Amino acid sequence: MKILILGGSKFLGRAYVLEALARGHEVTTFNRGVSGADQPGVEAVHGDRTSPADLERLVSGRRWDAVVDTSGQQPHDVATAARLLRSRADHYTFVSSIHAFTAWPAAPVDESSPTHPCPADTPPDQPPGNPLKAGCERAVLEQFGDRSLILNCGLLIGPHEPVGRLPWWLERIALGGRVLAPGDPDRALQLIDARDFAAFGLDLLERRASGRYITTGPVGRAGFRELLEHCIATTGSDAELVWTDDTTLLTAEVGPWVELPLWTPDLPDWQGTWQADSSRAVAAGLRSRPLAETVRDTWAWLQERGPSQEPWLQGDLPVGLAADKERRVLDRST
Repeated sequence: MKILILGGSKFLGRAYVLEALARGHEVTTFNRGVSGADQPGVEAVHGDRTSPADLERLVSGRRWDAVVDTSGQQPHDVATAARLLRSRADHYTFVSSIHAFTAWPAAPVDESSPTHPCPADTPPDQPPGNPLKAGCERAVLEQFGDRSLILNCGLLIGPHEPVGRLPWWLERIALGGRVLAPGDPDRALQLIDARDFAAFGLDLLERRASGRYITTGPVGRAGFRELLEHCIATTGSDAELVWTDDTTLLTAEVGPWVELPLWTPDLPDWQGTWQADSSRAVAAGLRSRPLAETVRDTWAWLQERGPSQEPWLQGDLPVGLAADKERRVLDRST
């Protein structure tokens, strides 16, 4: 197949590119050329998806069997690209987010759950926000209809993760000593390796599947204790996990999710975080590699990349707990 990947230079887009090439597909990537290197074997077209002239240059003289959009953030930009590609591609996969659902993370969601009421014709250059993904979905559906596939992505981990949730834990645990471990050690997590996501997405694409799939790990497949113990085993660290209850952490003003990555306290606003129903995707063939393999491969990538002086970031927020604050909380919880 001839596949156009909007993005394709970092993390999930990169995983899609490598998987598609391994399957023998012809791949065109379209991105600005600033987030990562082009993979050998692709036709790389550099441009900005917000530029009509760049989009026109992309489609000139080209046609594809399918489009995979891993980079759409603004409904206006997605609508512009989908409108232009409607007659130049047979199928459109849009990688959305579980954030598109109105109830998440406070409540469990499935494919029938309502999404945010963000319209496809939302004006351009909106401030970042969860509802925008729902508007992007509507933009694709308006242009491609039953030739479209919506994948609501859960929490992605694996090599080349740019946000740094799992990398932060690996780097912190590798330092050894007493490590502040948050909340209930048996709290279930829902994590999916980006490479497994891409493989499943391409399976569906090759079948010209349509509709919506919540694409994340099965409910309860792994717990926080298991994740951190895999980090200890992988790094060979002497780290001692000091499990600290939610109340102590919140009293110490430790921020969930970003300051202690993946930590979700037992509060109403977080009850559905790890309860998204991915059973439809599993029934359609979604496979998840062992968590230990993802942890090991992520650590290997970090060693290959080498140390960085730049902090991990979620948006503008640094990911991870500062060392002095961790010490204060550990002293308080002893």
